[in-house]
Amino acid sequence: MYALNEQLQKDTKMLGQFPLCDVLLMNDSQYPWVILVPRRANIREMYHLSQEEQHVLSDESAYVSQRLSDFFKADSMNVAALGNVVAQLHMHHVVRYKDDPTWPKPVWGAMPAKAYSSAALENLVEELARLFSDKFESLPQTSDGSDLY
Repeated sequence: MYALNEQLQKDTKMLGQFPLCDVLLMNDSQYPWVILVPRRANIREMYHLSQEEQHVLSDESAYVSQRLSDFFKADSMNVAALGNVVAQLHMHHVVRYKDDPTWPKPVWGAMPAKAYSSAALENLVEELARLFSDKFESLPQTSDGSDLY
């Protein structure tokens, strides 16, 4: 049975669900950063998915990259599936700017994360949920079970 890795739960905020993936916002205000996690149990590498699921993941990833790049006017998009710390397959989509804190080096391990303020996190979650809403199958829910957006 699929369950989101505890580290990903701790470090991210759920934006919604695409047909294959949970869509998460990394709580690091230094970079706009979205993570896709296929809702499949015991999957560590992309090649562990069926060929059809690999295509869906690729399509969902390209969609996120294009939307983030356009919305944030990125200089570059860093997209990677790293499984060294979190063994569950997940794909990072990091908006990069030539003046960001680690440019041109990779963001992973370069600087400790700086959490968004509560208000900034709430606003960004709402903006990104709207940005991706045409592809979402479901949205996060409030404690009373209603859709968040």
